[in-house]
Amino acid sequence: MGPDTFMASTDKESRPSPIDIHVGGRIRLRRTLMGMSQERLGEALGLTFQQVQKYERGVNRVGASRLFDLSRVLDVSISFFFDDMPEPIAGLHGTHHTTRVAGGFAEAQDSFGADEALNRRETLELVRAYYRITEPSVRKRVFELIKSMGPIET
Repeated sequence: MGPDTFMASTDKESRPSPIDIHVGGRIRLRRTLMGMSQERLGEALGLTFQQVQKYERGVNRVGASRLFDLSRVLDVSISFFFDDMPEPIAGLHGTHHTTRVAGGFAEAQDSFGADEALNRRETLELVRAYYRITEPSVRKRVFELIKSMGPIET
């Protein structure tokens, strides 16, 4: 093994895993949808905001106990962090996932560019407004109203 071989393996080991990057993106998405700052999430977990940043970028791998804590603080199931994983990554690691959970409702994966829609400011504001509705029955009726205004599902 020459010096080039050693450098290549070191470079590869120092890069974040695609799965860690995906999980970090899902942490950032949920935190943002809830209108929570990195500082506030860090406080809830006993971390600095810099540690939260490293999780969100995928630089630091999220361990099982931390993922459990994140799911409780962010009010999602643990599977949320793995939803919408791109097929090349999921296939590479033996996972096949075809549904996503949005706001607690499981639904089939849409082909209209869900990732794009989820990152729009309008979507974030809509979700924040939705979760500010404190009465569960009212929130469910708003959800049903919005669904009824869209195209009929097949």
